[in-house]
Amino acid sequence: MEEVTILVWFLFLLHSILQTYSTEINIISDLQSLTEGDTLVSPARTFELGFFKPNDTENRYLGIWYKQISVQTVVWVANRERPLTGASLGVVKIVNPGTLVIMNNDTNRVMWSSNTTSSGGTIAKLLDNGNLVVTDGNNDDKVLWMSFDYPTDTLLPGMKLGKNFLTGREWYLSSWKNNKDPAPGEYTFSIDTRSYPRNILKQGAVVKFRDGPFNGVQFSGSPLRKNNVITYNMVINTSEVTFTYNLISNSVISRSIVSSSGKYERSVWVEEGKTWEIRVSLPKDICDMYNVCGAYGYCVMMGVQTCLCLDEKRFMPRNPEKWEIGDWQGGCFRRTSLDCKNGSDGFRKYPNVKLPDTQTSWYNMSMTLKECETICTNNCTCMAYANTDIRGKGSGCFLWFNELIDIKLVSEGMGGQDIFVRMASSDLDKGGTPIKIILIVVLLAIIVLGLSCALLCYTWRKKKDAKPTKEYIGESLQVLESNRETMELPLFSFSTIEKATRSFSPENKLGQGGFGPVYKGILEGVEIAVKRLSNTSSQGLDEFKNEVICISKLQHRNLVKLLGCSIEGEEKLLIYEYMPNRSLDLFIFDKMLSTRLDWTTRLHIIEGIARGLLYLHQDSRLRIIHRDLKASNILLDCDMNPKISDFGIARSVGGNENEANTERVVGTYGYMSPEYALDGLFSTKSDVFSFGVLVLEIISGKRNRGFIHSDHSNNLIGHAWTMHNEGRSMELVDINLEEAINPSEVLRSIEVGLLCVQQSPDDRPNMSSVVRMLGNELGALQKPKQPAFFTEKDILGAHSSSSTIATSSTNYLTVTAVVAR
Repeated sequence: MEEVTILVWFLFLLHSILQTYSTEINIISDLQSLTEGDTLVSPARTFELGFFKPNDTENRYLGIWYKQISVQTVVWVANRERPLTGASLGVVKIVNPGTLVIMNNDTNRVMWSSNTTSSGGTIAKLLDNGNLVVTDGNNDDKVLWMSFDYPTDTLLPGMKLGKNFLTGREWYLSSWKNNKDPAPGEYTFSIDTRSYPRNILKQGAVVKFRDGPFNGVQFSGSPLRKNNVITYNMVINTSEVTFTYNLISNSVISRSIVSSSGKYERSVWVEEGKTWEIRVSLPKDICDMYNVCGAYGYCVMMGVQTCLCLDEKRFMPRNPEKWEIGDWQGGCFRRTSLDCKNGSDGFRKYPNVKLPDTQTSWYNMSMTLKECETICTNNCTCMAYANTDIRGKGSGCFLWFNELIDIKLVSEGMGGQDIFVRMASSDLDKGGTPIKIILIVVLLAIIVLGLSCALLCYTWRKKKDAKPTKEYIGESLQVLESNRETMELPLFSFSTIEKATRSFSPENKLGQGGFGPVYKGILEGVEIAVKRLSNTSSQGLDEFKNEVICISKLQHRNLVKLLGCSIEGEEKLLIYEYMPNRSLDLFIFDKMLSTRLDWTTRLHIIEGIARGLLYLHQDSRLRIIHRDLKASNILLDCDMNPKISDFGIARSVGGNENEANTERVVGTYGYMSPEYALDGLFSTKSDVFSFGVLVLEIISGKRNRGFIHSDHSNNLIGHAWTMHNEGRSMELVDINLEEAINPSEVLRSIEVGLLCVQQSPDDRPNMSSVVRMLGNELGALQKPKQPAFFTEKDILGAHSSSSTIATSSTNYLTVTAVVAR
């Protein structure tokens, strides 16, 4: 009986303890406190406040998170710099004189305070918008303090960014140090109010990204919104400069954050997938980097070259030699100096740009554009003008002084604006021709053009109505009919793709490869990249068919996605998903852009390439050997995820086969394995060799081919193997990675790279082992043997007497063919 009584007492005590640590309350007051285990819940149970441990660390923080979302997503932290540690418990309560505090319950030490005072009773409650408010108990509408005034890393709908000039209060976001430490990190997102307001993402004191100025609808240079889910509100007056956004639909859950990796991201919760889906991630590409092109330079993701002078006829690079090798910081300068004093200067319009940095600008919200031009004309230090508001016909006035920086060219309809830049009279488009002569010339031109168009239309209709000839449909039928069932992807008309690329405009050209030119386009609102087979291409119908049939069957996050193709007559087009950061070689071999690739990003790229190759070699429906794996064929999406591309010379082998032979060796020096380059024998292990070269290049930031060292004549492979044998592998690491690296991960990656480039294919690991080695699943690695092609002369000498060599180089891609005899 006594034992039963003790058991009942114990269960009662346990029940009391569990109740104590799992209570939901609706307010915190003089009489009601919140202890660890308790939570404060908003009225509609949208948000919840309580103590949490980030990623199962021992430190505890008071935070706010979404109540109904399965993945705990913290949106605000109170004591982010003073966590509760050890066995001491925390308590949240109201203390005199009306202050909300977090206290160590054992020592009564205050860990955080709202620093409020009140003459009457004070309560704290959590609202359904995620705002924790402290109010006067006698007047519930009198807010003494609120969490929305002290943002951490998250901006919720209704929260402010900006500054109140009357109180001096400033609202900005600051990242967590890392996913285990919510203390303020090195990244902040704020509104600079010193001139026309500008949203800036900073790393410490360094600006990393700048939004274009708000133009009444959105931020200049941002894509136009195609839905009404979000509304923006920008307030600019003498009392405050603030920005807020709100959701029209209550069914949408959205947040914006500054991540510890240095991104400003806006995402929405997708209930079906139980995940946050990122809708905006800034900076999203090279052109979002602050002032990447210097003064009077503009950045363009659609061009062969990333940075161009604003107008090549009127501006030129300040340092042409550095400009050609991708060092654009010097910017551009005018070919003709301004001569404002004689009043001959004028203005030239540049459309579809993200407006320059407004740090040295002046603005007036009520002027017309004509008044704006007049003021700028009469001020010799005014370099450009534009509208502040694009609604209707436009209104308001921007004036820029000093040089124009941080300009980005955007596609038509993607949120660009017009800017009018000051020019010397000789650089203006000349007029002066009598109006009558102009009218006569224009009229004659219209008549001639009309007759020409009528003749062309007549000829075209006759050809269209005629029965197609065998010559016209020969190659197209060869592809379409024999492979229609195996292609498994949409076919687009040539006119559709022509329209998407603005008639294959030179401004949309991304680069040139062995297949032909590559263009950027917009298809049904989605950015695409289009390969157009050139008549002079080193690749032809076989490579086209090979790419279509192979890649249409491949689906993997680390392979570039083929969206469709177009085959009409002589025109053959491949349509891919667009990769905003273009190719890996543009980053790792560029002195400035390589600084964007920290060790975590480089390892992420290495692992992604490895997983993509493993899929090709083992997990895909076809066993694919790529045969041309290299840095320029690794494309990077907006989050720097790698995707293997260019399957024009890829080959599929039987389900149990791993190798094949060819009399036509194609590939790129520096990446080809010895057995393939010398004997035409290709296999999954030849891809492994290319992968090993890539690993060493990513770690070192140096090309294998053309590598130069003052102490020896070895190439990068030979240099890496020597450094490894001498225990000096860390000397191989890119100087941009000297800080914030994981030495054990770096050394393991170098060893994996060296194992992959060993002379004998049998010694090289397969990609399954490589993935496991990179994931540190296999323990200690074996010692790599001497690699193949220890110096570049090895392969060149081997070919001098046994083969002929043909090489074709371009600005964007390189294809090298070695024809074995």
